[in-house]
Amino acid sequence: MSSAAPPRPAGRRATLVIDGRVEAGRALLVPRGELVHGCADTLAEALAALPADVGRVDVDMGDVVFMDTAGLRFLELLRGYGDRCAVPVTAGNWTGQPRRILELLGLDTTAPLEGPPHPVAARPVGSAVAAERSERLTVLQEEVEQLRRALATRPVIDQARGVLMALHACTPDEAWDILRDASQLSNTKLRTVAAAVTAGTRGDGPPPPPEVRSALRAALDRAGR
Repeated sequence: MSSAAPPRPAGRRATLVIDGRVEAGRALLVPRGELVHGCADTLAEALAALPADVGRVDVDMGDVVFMDTAGLRFLELLRGYGDRCAVPVTAGNWTGQPRRILELLGLDTTAPLEGPPHPVAARPVGSAVAAERSERLTVLQEEVEQLRRALATRPVIDQARGVLMALHACTPDEAWDILRDASQLSNTKLRTVAAAVTAGTRGDGPPPPPEVRSALRAALDRAGR
């Protein structure tokens, strides 16, 4: 027996296929693919195809590679089948991302059907998604902050390169190398070196600190300027 998700547009495979067999009153179902929208319908078809006298249903989840909140409906359907038919039903061998979702929901990854009677009601379906979104948001915020710092830093560095190009007749690449070398020689942040260079060009601006001034001189000497 085999059950697949409802037909999809040409060229796209079904997100979930369920293979199964029945031996000595025990049904083994093996879903392959993703527990996403439509997965419960696919499972319902597979369960409906089981013999009426089946005495046990085991579901091997090892080939499920992705799960969103639709997967909880999948579990509820399995639980409901066991209660309705008064037969033991298991869903084991969870791996990868689906296993992580169960962990986020606080379900037993070895026997999620033996958790609270109604996991969807007991814990909001969105909790796993919310946790995942929170993690992604944190990463995104860090990336945005890094970009913001880079954008704030670049104008100063570009201005310093322009100053060096004008004063020492060097190319943009040579100006960059001079700033970088001065930063390394003085153990000073590149932005700080660049700010010192641009500040020193203003009539009322302070001269670069001695260590930066010395490092700039050494970097200019290295560049032959």
